[in-house]
Amino acid sequence: MTQEELFKKLVAHCKEYGFIFPSSEIYDGLGAVYDYGQNGVELKNNIKRYWWDSMVKLHENIVGIDAAIFMHPKTWEASGHVAAFNDPLIDNKDSKKRYRADVLIEDWIAKQDEKIAKEVEKARKRFGESFNEAQYRSTSPRVLETAAKRDEVHKRYADAMNANDLTELRQIILDCEIACPISGTRNWTDVRQFNLMFSTQMGSTAEGASTIYLRPETAQGIFVNYLNVQKTARMKIPFGIAQIGKAFRNEIVARQFIFRMREFEQMEMQFFVQPGTEMEWWRRWKDIRMAWHRALGFGDDNYRFHDHEKLAHYANAATDIEYNFPFGFKEVEGIHSRTDFDLGRHQQYSGKKIQYFDPERGESYVPYVVETSIGVDRMFLQIMSAAYTEEKLEGGEERVVLRIPPQLAPTKVAVMPLVKKDGLPEVAQKIIDTLKYDHNVAYDEKDSIGKRYRRQDAIGTPFCVTVDHQTLEDNTVTVRHRDTMAQERIPIDALPAMVDGEVSFRKLFKKLGL
Repeated sequence: MTQEELFKKLVAHCKEYGFIFPSSEIYDGLGAVYDYGQNGVELKNNIKRYWWDSMVKLHENIVGIDAAIFMHPKTWEASGHVAAFNDPLIDNKDSKKRYRADVLIEDWIAKQDEKIAKEVEKARKRFGESFNEAQYRSTSPRVLETAAKRDEVHKRYADAMNANDLTELRQIILDCEIACPISGTRNWTDVRQFNLMFSTQMGSTAEGASTIYLRPETAQGIFVNYLNVQKTARMKIPFGIAQIGKAFRNEIVARQFIFRMREFEQMEMQFFVQPGTEMEWWRRWKDIRMAWHRALGFGDDNYRFHDHEKLAHYANAATDIEYNFPFGFKEVEGIHSRTDFDLGRHQQYSGKKIQYFDPERGESYVPYVVETSIGVDRMFLQIMSAAYTEEKLEGGEERVVLRIPPQLAPTKVAVMPLVKKDGLPEVAQKIIDTLKYDHNVAYDEKDSIGKRYRRQDAIGTPFCVTVDHQTLEDNTVTVRHRDTMAQERIPIDALPAMVDGEVSFRKLFKKLGL
């Protein structure tokens, strides 16, 4: 099964099992907008809880806020979004389809890396244990030729992005013979910039209305509240402000399911530091955030850092944490050193003094900022991609299982009476009544016990508890574990402690070393 086929199965699975639905589907949907179903919203909320608690509970110098989506329009002038929040777009004249020029080039570069990787794997199979990968990469004519071409294009691309040279971006597309996936032709228009912000009107009459924007990021809500939080919470630098909230971008090239959407949710933390210490904090937050991802147990090799070729206008350092999705390594989280750009600009545009008085240094200054920004929806897709597994069992049977970390699983326990009589459903309900105050618990009595197990596997439920006739005799139940399918008999009274021990966030937090 190819990675593309796997991704299609994952998308179908999300809909079939109540994780994600196309928005307004009865009206044929709305492009790049999705709704989270009954299982999806539980997983999403658990992701947010994992992030929020790891930020706010585990760090004494980080607090949270919830800023409004609507903000004064001058906010976006100060932040640079009105003038510079653009994507370079290019159209194919034959298919009439529009693409991001930078994405077309980055995909071409990624294909060259894939070509090299395939050549290396072929050689590995050919030479066996005697294969020396480093030597092969440095001597193989085919690998060297592909690598040289890739590096040349990579440099041209980086230079063009940094110089905002739209003509050069188009020329790279032509030189690399990049074709439209729909028409197969290379009949391209010029590259143009397109602003991504949604605008709307606020006011009681059309004549008196003013143009405002749906926020394209949550960070500015933190920056304009810096003084409010610092003073009321009596925070001392270094300190952070965390926020989870919706953001909106008019993505022309929305694709890859929920990876790139027009309405999405961000988990951002802005960490305010003394100027001159920002790079030390930037490196520290890189390590902290990578540990947060790897604690989920999806394989350390599936994550990597990718430093930005082009720095945003506000940054002096930036890197992404990328995960190896079925469609390749892509960004899940960004860690940026934003300097004093944001607070400095808001100070300039508002005319209000936005500074911190440092009692140790006896001076006031505009703090520098280190940002960690992670997309909830991308994190959701990352977890689903990593967790989705198709297994062949003994006897030729197959099952689909979501190996979601127990702490994040939508349902923690499914309680099942073996039969719908003899008092077994009543006992099952008593067990649910005991567990439901602490966990999301499901009741399932339809179909054979095997089919019920498969349903719970498909939504990632870590534990299935079966109530049978022996339960009536000795108050024990069968607990079936999702990943191993192993079964054990335990007393009903021991269930709460067992479930708590496995699904507690404490197990994840201890891995973080905070």
